[in-house]
Amino acid sequence: MAEWVRDYYRCMRRTPLFDAHRAAGARMVEFAGWEMPLHYGSQIEEHHAVRRAAGVFDISHMLAADVAGAEAKAFLRRALANDVERLKAPGKALYSCLLAEDGGVLDDLIVYFVEPGRYRMVLNAATAQADLAWLGGLAPAGVRLAPRPDLAMLAVQGPRAREKFWDALPEFRAASEELASFCSIERNESFIARTGYTGEDGFELMLPARDAPGAWRRLCAAGIGPCGLGARDTLRLEAGMNLYGADMDAAVTPFESGLAWTVSLEGERDFVGRAALERRSTARQRLGLVLEERAGVLRAHQEVRTERGEGVITSGSFAPTLNASIALARLPAACAPGERVEVAVRGKRLAARLVRPPFVRHGKILV
Repeated sequence: MAEWVRDYYRCMRRTPLFDAHRAAGARMVEFAGWEMPLHYGSQIEEHHAVRRAAGVFDISHMLAADVAGAEAKAFLRRALANDVERLKAPGKALYSCLLAEDGGVLDDLIVYFVEPGRYRMVLNAATAQADLAWLGGLAPAGVRLAPRPDLAMLAVQGPRAREKFWDALPEFRAASEELASFCSIERNESFIARTGYTGEDGFELMLPARDAPGAWRRLCAAGIGPCGLGARDTLRLEAGMNLYGADMDAAVTPFESGLAWTVSLEGERDFVGRAALERRSTARQRLGLVLEERAGVLRAHQEVRTERGEGVITSGSFAPTLNASIALARLPAACAPGERVEVAVRGKRLAARLVRPPFVRHGKILV
């Protein structure tokens, strides 16, 4: 291996589970500056394991950040497009975009209401440092913004995820058994949330990095198969969930990215990007595509020709649950589900059908 390649890999960051991934035969790849598992032998089998039973993902490349102080709620109401005022009970979670002044999406994140005056956010790996700098510039003196690189994160997902999670880690059962969807609970140094990125039920567990290898071994020993980034991507695509940097970024607004529901325009709350959103017209929208031919696979950047004008695929892949190729695309606002379009795939024009995501949710095909 060339010296520059060795130096490049040495520069990448590794999660506390790196050795466990290598021991399990994972194919490791670079992702957002981290050396992460792509798959452990079969991406398709990992995908089906999550849809049919349960799988576990190492998501420790993502960054938890705590927000605390008497002005924490007021700060987050200013910083986020969604309104944390909606979080009435401790433990509740909210999905939101972090916007630039011009309304572009800087990141999408989940914020958890831990207790009055304290919240926890989970930031994407690729944007975490920029997010912290942006938030730090907005935070008043009385707000403490504390990144938590000391925490590892595991996601156990699937229709049998909760029961298998409790089999492996029974010490968390009493705390998490009554958790509703999009709720969380803190227990000592650990934090359990009933959230995920696959369209299935399950938990996301944050725990001290030192404890992560032992928890991972126990989860795998309970019959929860390890899953890599490949399956994570096809699962989230089937669930109609955006990937930052592909389906949205700073050049587009939430309204162009299928995320209007994450923007709260109620009342007169002045959040960053609100004035720009109220001024900007929305000529494009996000819709899903299902390829109706077997001659290719839908991929990002492919052109889409519609009767209303041209669009572009933002992310696409083969969808194992549907046994078909699917995609998310940014299209003219006048397009509607049910219409037929053409996609440019390797010099050919292939027929596809427009649908409203999600494609799959809780194991059921919806399109």
